[in-house]
Formats: sequence, C-alpha cells, structure tokens
Amino acid sequence: MRNYIIIVGFAVFFMACNTTKVNTPTDTPSEGVIHISVEESFKPFIEEQLKVFKSSFPNAVINVSYKSEIECLKDFAKDSTRMIFITRGLNKSEQATYKNQLGYAPTFGILAYNAIAVLINKKAKDSVFTLKQLGNKLKGLDPQEVVMDGNNLTGIIRFLKDSLLKEQGFGQNVHAAKGSEEAISYIKYHPNAIAFVGMNWVGDTYDAKQVENQKLVKTALVECTLCIEKGYFSQPSPSTISKGQYSLSLPIYYILKENAPGLGSGLLNFMSLERGQLIFRRSFLVPTKMGFQKRKGLLS
Repeated sequence: MRNYIIIVGFAVFFMACNTTKVNTPTDTPSEGVIHISVEESFKPFIEEQLKVFKSSFPNAVINVSYKSEIECLKDFAKDSTRMIFITRGLNKSEQATYKNQLGYAPTFGILAYNAIAVLINKKAKDSVFTLKQLGNKLKGLDPQEVVMDGNNLTGIIRFLKDSLLKEQGFGQNVHAAKGSEEAISYIKYHPNAIAFVGMNWVGDTYDAKQVENQKLVKTALVECTLCIEKGYFSQPSPSTISKGQYSLSLPIYYILKENAPGLGSGLLNFMSLERGQLIFRRSFLVPTKMGFQKRKGLLS
C-alpha cells in the first residue's frame, strides 16, 4: 500500500510538471507573442520588415499598433508593450525611471535615418526654401497653407517644433491631416499648399503608389546648413542624408524593454543585420548598421 501511494505521488508530480511546461508561454528570439507600437509615419517600411521577419519565423506573433510618437511612449510605460519605434531615444530621467521600475534600463539605438520631405504640388511656383522661410511658414508669419503629417504629437511635428519653431507655436495657417496619405492627397489637388511628410512616403521609385503620386507632387529643395558652398539646396535622398547635405533628416530609434533574449531581441537582431538593413535601404532610407556614419549637422 505504501509503495502504491509513492507511485501515485510521483505520477501526480510529473503530470503537474508536464502541465506547467505546456502552459508556459514560449518567448525566444524566433517565436512567441509580443506587442509593439510604432510611429505612424514609419508604417511602410515597418510593414515590410515584419512581413519578411514573419516569413522566416512563422511562430512569431507581433501585434503592432501605429500611433503618434507620444502615444507610443505612453504604450511603452505599460507592461503589455515591449518595444516601440520612434524618432528619439530615452533621456536620462526616463532611463532612471524605467530602471527603478523594472530593475534594468531599456536598450535603445538608431537603426536608420529618414528625412522630413517638404512636399509641394508639381505646379507650385516656389520649390526652393531656406530654413528661415520654412520656420516663418510654420509660425504663420508667411500665411501659406501648411499641412502637417498627423493630428497628434508625431515625431515629425516634435522635430519641427524643436528645430524650426524654437518654442513658438504653429500659426493658424497650419493644419493637420489624418496621417501621411491624407497629407499627400491634399497636396496633389492644392498647388498653393505645402506639406511635411516622411521621405519614406514619397521617395520610393519602386513603389507603384508612390510613383503614381510623383506625377502630381514633388519634394522641394531645402537649404543645406553644413555645406561649405553657400546657397546650396538639396532634396531628401539617401545620398544627401548620408553626406549631411539635407538639413531635415531624423533618426529611426528602437526602444526595447527586455532583460533576456526574447522575441523583441530577435526582431531587433533581424533589423540590425544584413536583411533588415537592406530593407531600410530598399525603402530609400539610410541604414546605420552597414558601415554608415551620418555627418552631424545643425539640426541633428
């Protein structure tokens, strides 16, 4: 009888162990489930990154939300969101706060560089702008109609406020579209307006939709603040960004909340290595992990 009880006890113990093993969620660099939030203007190239990553790792489930930069940061403060992609890293205060809450500091860094394109209609009279002229338009000193990419505090809006507005507010001539596609559509039919959108939405000569849009819109020339030659203006492109010739370039940051190798680390590794970096380059961005060093500029 005693031996029977011992055998039954071992059986119950092993069944419990097996049950625990089955119910434990898998989280490795190649499989599992995570939630990420992404700056909404990054959608085209992030969608491409996720498509290729999932084709290589079919057991990976990545639930993505596209939001304004400030909403992404709010999501990151929640336990459910492990990774975000925005246009800045964490400041020292934010790092200290997360380290106190989590017991470790999140990691962050730059994966690639994008640019803010000044978009105009093909029939627009003016196609060359100094930074002062752009600042005056945003402040309302020049009443030309300006369309912003997004209704909330996106990375583009924050960057323009920091670099061109110098703590002043937007003028009444500035209004927000419901994202990049709406901003581009507006410029297609309003020759007297300009818009600020991510280069990745308008610069891809392989994307059929962007090529079609390029029949009606184009990117303006913007003053170069680094160039030795005075009066030099350039359009946004991988070449002008990498050479420091385009003043309105901005980084693409990842911020990861993971203290052990999990699916977030796997996605980061994929984007940092050859295939992921080539996807950035294919999207007409400038990858940072393939021997590229961006020159520091006035607005960097």
